[in-house]
Order: sequence, then structure tokens, then C-alpha cells
Amino acid sequence: MYAKLETRTFLAMLVGVTLAFVLLMKPFVGPIFWAIAIALIFHPFQIFLVRRFGDRPNINALITLMVCMLIVVIPVLLLVTSLVSEGLGIYQQIQDGNIKPGEYIDQVSKSFPGIQTFLAQFDINFGEIRDRVVSLFVGGSQFLAKQALGIGQNTFQFFLGLALMMYLSFFLLRDGSKLIELMIRALPLGDERERLLFAKFAEVTRATVKGNLLIAIIQGALGGIIFWVLGISGALLWGVVMAIFSLLPAVGAALVWVPAAIYLAAVGDIVPAVVLTIFGVVVIGLADNLLRPIMVGRDTKLPDYIVLLSTLGGLAMFGINGFVMGPLVAALFMAFWGIFIREFSEEAQKVETTGDDVG
Repeated sequence: MYAKLETRTFLAMLVGVTLAFVLLMKPFVGPIFWAIAIALIFHPFQIFLVRRFGDRPNINALITLMVCMLIVVIPVLLLVTSLVSEGLGIYQQIQDGNIKPGEYIDQVSKSFPGIQTFLAQFDINFGEIRDRVVSLFVGGSQFLAKQALGIGQNTFQFFLGLALMMYLSFFLLRDGSKLIELMIRALPLGDERERLLFAKFAEVTRATVKGNLLIAIIQGALGGIIFWVLGISGALLWGVVMAIFSLLPAVGAALVWVPAAIYLAAVGDIVPAVVLTIFGVVVIGLADNLLRPIMVGRDTKLPDYIVLLSTLGGLAMFGINGFVMGPLVAALFMAFWGIFIREFSEEAQKVETTGDDVG
């Protein structure tokens, strides 16, 4: 009896200390998560170094980390800097009255009066839509301006998080396999289940980060290029916005280039509007339809509607990190239920077979 009390007390204290540690690490969730993602994504490259140059944990991890910085971290920092600069420029032009989103929408309404008639059939007020779009546009530019101001004011905190992420990545690259084995020994879920869940976690993280980010970069680059070719101002900004929206399956970059094509047609630029529409449907859309099932769907084995809902839910819950965390939670949810259904079915079959034998 006393031994059971000791065990229960120990387990209760273990849970309490673990929760306290999780709360302690909460401010660093972003750097920790991305350090894990970097370790998972670049693990195959580290294995290549081990096979090529031998088992030198520190040197191999350091080389892998330097490669990661060169091909991922530095380009992303440059892109974010350019995005913030473009966003500040757009916000300043809105404040100065050089950019008037409301007038652009009014121009579309005048050129295509059938839009209001069509919306009226469904009791949709075009004026309300106009006000919401203008508010969204202005709010987005204000958000970019605030983010730029926030980055400027919190430069030390930003680079501290970046340094922490790279620091953790080094140790996860070096000791990741040992840590996984330690967690398998510690977790009371059964080694087979734990290995399956860890494999699913790694699979989904790699597929989501590599697949979605690569697709976003490709679509954003294609969108930015066609905007630049057609002479649309802020091509870099809109390219990045298209890259962000492309993280959402089904809708994606069309949320940017479709309104742009409609506006071009409304102001009489028919040829650029047709070119943008054809390019958007054929090139940008084809990149999404061909690459996403190959690079994301095939690895995660998640239906498109689950990917869409989990991405939106992840963004709402975790912020920008949610585009990975959302599908990851959905994949783990399906993995847990898959294990439960498989094992429950096996147990039910065993009981049914035993009952038949006894009968």
C-alpha cells in the first residue's frame, strides 16, 4: 500500500514538474520548434556527411548548420527585410493619398456593373464588401508597418531568438538520435507505437516545411515576376504576399492575382489582364496542382480539406508557425487514431475468434 502511494506521489510530482518546465519554455516555443524542424530537414544531409567523411558529430553538425544558414536563414532574412521595406512604402503611400484602395474597387464596379447585380441576387451588399476590402488592405499595410517598427524596437530579442534557434539546432543535429532513443525509453506508450509516432512527426514536418515552403517560394517568385513584367507596382511585396497565401491549399496565390487581373481589365488594360489570367491559371496554378500532391500530400497522406482546415486553425492558434504546426497536429491526430483503430480491431478479432473456438 505504501509503495503504491510512493509511486502515485512520484508520478504526480513528475507531471507537475513537467508542466512547470513546459511553461518555463513557453516563451521559446518558436525557436525550439524551428530548431527541431531544421534538425529533421537537414538530417539526411548530415547522414551524407557521416558516410562521406566519417562519424565526427561536432564537425558534421557544424557543417550542416552552416549549410542551413547559407541556403535558408540568410535568404529568409533578406526577404523579410525587403518585404518590410516594401510594406512601409505602401503604407506611406496610402497615408499620403497616393494609393486609394476604395477608388480601385469603385473603378471595377463602374467597369463591371453586373457584379453588383449578381451579388444583389444573394442579398450581398457591394458597399459592405468594398468597405471590408479597404479596411483589410489598410489593416494589412498597418500590420506590416507595426511589424517593421516592432522588429526595429526588438532587434536584440529577434536576434536572440535566432541565435537560440541555431544553437539548439546544432545540438539536435549532433545528439538527435540519442534524444529520440531516450524519449522512446521514457514514454510509456510502447516502443513500436512511439517509433511510429516519431516517424510520422518527422515525415510530416519534413513534408510540410520543405513542400509548402518550396511551393510558396515558387508561386511567389512566379507571381512577382509576372507583376514586374506587367509593370504592376510593388511586385516584390505582392510576390511575397502570394507566397504567404499559397500556403493555403485550394485558394492560394489566386487571392492576389485574380483581383489584380480584374482591376487591369476594369481600367482598360485588356492585354495585361489576359496575360496575367492565363499565366495565373496555367503557370502559377499548375505549379500548385502538380507540386503540392507530390511534395506534401504524398508524404503527409492528408486530404486537401484536412490540410486547409488544419493550416487555417494552426495560423489562428500558433501564428505564423501554425502553417507547420497545424498540419502536424492533424497528422498526429490521425496517426493516434489509426493506431487505436488497428489495435482495437485486432483485439476485437482475437476476442471474437476465442469466443468462436470456445463455442
